[in-house]
Amino acid sequence: MKLALGCDHGGYELKEKVKKHLIEKGHEVLDLGCYSTESVNYPVYGKAVGHAVINKEADLGIVICGTGIGISIAANKVKGVRAALCMNTTMARLTKEHNNANVLAMGARMIGDVLALEIVDEFLTAEFQGGRHIERINMLED
Repeated sequence: MKLALGCDHGGYELKEKVKKHLIEKGHEVLDLGCYSTESVNYPVYGKAVGHAVINKEADLGIVICGTGIGISIAANKVKGVRAALCMNTTMARLTKEHNNANVLAMGARMIGDVLALEIVDEFLTAEFQGGRHIERINMLED
C-alpha cells in the first residue's frame, strides 16, 4: 500500500517513527514533509496529503501535528478527504469501518509512540463495512 505522510514541526519526530514502521511493514511511503522540527505551517502539509490521496498518488494518508486538530482540519478542506483524528485503536478501526476515512490524523503531543503505531496498524487493517454507512458518507459530499 502507498501512504502519504505529512506533519508540522510538532509532529515531525512521530512522523519519522511512523515512516520507519510503515517501511518495515512493506508499505511505500510518500513523505510530503515537513523535514525537521523547525516551525512550519500545518495547513501546507495537511492539504498536501489530502491532495495526494484524492489525486491517487497514495492509497491513504497520515497527518500529524501537536494535537492532530489543526492538521486534520487542513486535510478535510480538500474535497473528498475524510480525515479522522484518532486517539486510540477503537477510533481508528471504527472510522475506517463506518466513515471510510482516507486520512488518519494523530496528535504527537497527545499520544505515545507505541500507541501511535498501534493506531496506524489498526487504521490500515480495518475495512469499510459499506451497507448503511454508504448513504451517510454520500451525504458528506453535498
